[in-house]
Amino acid sequence: MTASTAPAPGTLKATQAALAAEHAAVYGYGVVGGRIGDDRLQEARDGYAAHRARRDALARTVRALGGTPEGAAPAYTLPFAVPDAAAAVRLAAELESRVAAVYADLVRASEGALRREAAGALREAAVRSVRWRGSGVAFPGLAERAAAPTPSASASASAGEL
Repeated sequence: MTASTAPAPGTLKATQAALAAEHAAVYGYGVVGGRIGDDRLQEARDGYAAHRARRDALARTVRALGGTPEGAAPAYTLPFAVPDAAAAVRLAAELESRVAAVYADLVRASEGALRREAAGALREAAVRSVRWRGSGVAFPGLAERAAAPTPSASASASAGEL
């Protein structure tokens, strides 16, 4: 991801939130990969690689915006137990939905190249979510916000939660 020379207000905060979400997704895909069946293992590997690449790009963007990238937590609290392949599929879909919501925040907070890249990341997360879940929502990244108490609730969630 890249940054423009004069970021819009809130851009650094939204970029840090996206970075935190990518850290959590990388961790979560580690769990998914350990529980997923062989039939979907490559899909899990692809998701893991995509989130690692986005995480690394966001760290560079945070630096370009004048910030210090937030580090990953040593562990994250999973939203539910993941004892088998079916739960791993549900976790992967949940990870993608949460990442899409944070990228929706970054789209709103940024402009220019960073906004385009955030929109692309939102689209990719939405597509992966549909593949894992088997269905989608009309407005990926925004549907997750409908139940949230504030527009940026998941973006400001603690770093230890997925």
